[in-house]
Amino acid sequence: MNTMKKLSILAGVLLLPATVAAQTGGAASAVVDLTSTLYGYLGVIIFIGAYALVPMENTIHLRKSKPVLFAAGAIWLLVSLAYTGIGDFHTAHIAIKASLLEYAELFLFLLVAMTYINAMEERNVFQSLRAILVSRGFSLRKIFWITGCLAFIISPVADNLTTALLMGAVAMAVGGKNKTFISLACINIVVAANAGGAFSPFGDITTLMVWQKGKIAFGEFFVIFIPALVNWLIPAIIMSLFVDKNVPETLAEEVTMKYGAWPIMGLFLATIVTAICFHNFLYLPPAAGMMFGLSYLGFFSYHIKRHENRKYNYDTILGARDHDCNSKGEFSPFDIMKKISRAEWDTLLFFYGVILCVGGLAQFGYLALVSEFMYTDLGATWANCLVGVLSAIVDNIPVMFAVLTMDPSMSHGQWLLVTLTAGTGGSMLAIGSAAGVALMGTARGTYTFGAHLKWTPVIALGYGASILCHLMLNSSLM
Repeated sequence: MNTMKKLSILAGVLLLPATVAAQTGGAASAVVDLTSTLYGYLGVIIFIGAYALVPMENTIHLRKSKPVLFAAGAIWLLVSLAYTGIGDFHTAHIAIKASLLEYAELFLFLLVAMTYINAMEERNVFQSLRAILVSRGFSLRKIFWITGCLAFIISPVADNLTTALLMGAVAMAVGGKNKTFISLACINIVVAANAGGAFSPFGDITTLMVWQKGKIAFGEFFVIFIPALVNWLIPAIIMSLFVDKNVPETLAEEVTMKYGAWPIMGLFLATIVTAICFHNFLYLPPAAGMMFGLSYLGFFSYHIKRHENRKYNYDTILGARDHDCNSKGEFSPFDIMKKISRAEWDTLLFFYGVILCVGGLAQFGYLALVSEFMYTDLGATWANCLVGVLSAIVDNIPVMFAVLTMDPSMSHGQWLLVTLTAGTGGSMLAIGSAAGVALMGTARGTYTFGAHLKWTPVIALGYGASILCHLMLNSSLM
């Protein structure tokens, strides 16, 4: 197959914005080359069409999960028709079960993490931090550095999206009408949150996938801490030179954390430790450890509910479930089921759609061709650098799922490199990461795609420097 055809397949599969997923190697049966069939072409067209609607979510008000859910069903329908057409009645069934298992582990892990984040938000943990920062009278430049540092520090434990929204709220509250500061602060927060999430399995969906696949052990992620730090610091230092040193008017804001906030934070850390131990010592999926950790919050939520019902004199604990915060401002006792119900279901369903879509495209044989072009013709280092660039255009989740599905033969250092590039490459464009897209929505009209694009060369400088830093510091692993 000539180079032009390989390039067209690369554009048609990896530039399909969405989350990719994988079909685990050993359990799935051999993939038949169906890339030149009508079914294969239709599958790619459907995926591209569905994902094209995803970046337009805020414009057309169509949730991103809906088109990819449709595409997932349509693609697997085509996969089934293609295989039954050649007399194979089992491969499609086995393959989709592999993709469903992949999704189930990711879903359960994220559901627990989202539940804890929602619980901490309800207990005013994040609001309290925001109040502290906006009421201290820091200069704009100090706020620029504080929000960036906190984004880099918090995102490895929470996630880059939650971290970006929290720090973005601080920047907008302090910046007021200073659009230049808010724009620069938001760019800095996005870069810092993505860089901070790159060296932790809990900081980004891509690192979580790599960890769950067993490509990198938990402790080994920290090998790319310094490259990730470089990725953020270089653009941050340059951008900070354009931030005023003015001290804005101090905002009087005070928020008190609710009963049980600190124990919930401790239980979240205990849940993370449990997931790590399940994976490293018991050889069980991290999702199983996270679900075990959810029981910690379940028992503690029962204690909080009893405490709050005694405090506010509700008749019974059971009856208190019906006292939700409504337009009358009635108090609502803590209920873990409400936190679970408020998980980002659109995001979770979106992941399902893309994982199934990419699993289907892999079953047609497209990812095998892409793998041959990238990791054989270009070489692992250049291919992994390209993954970061593609992450800025598409989204790092689909690209990383594609790499894991292709499962190229690479050294340990190369797997660390692709983890770094996939996690940080999305910072080069505002649409390249969930953090950037979320802040464009909250800081609408101030932090825009164009405003971010002006600083893309500076961010790209940090991206290139982080890669060189990794290649030098971790040369023994390459």
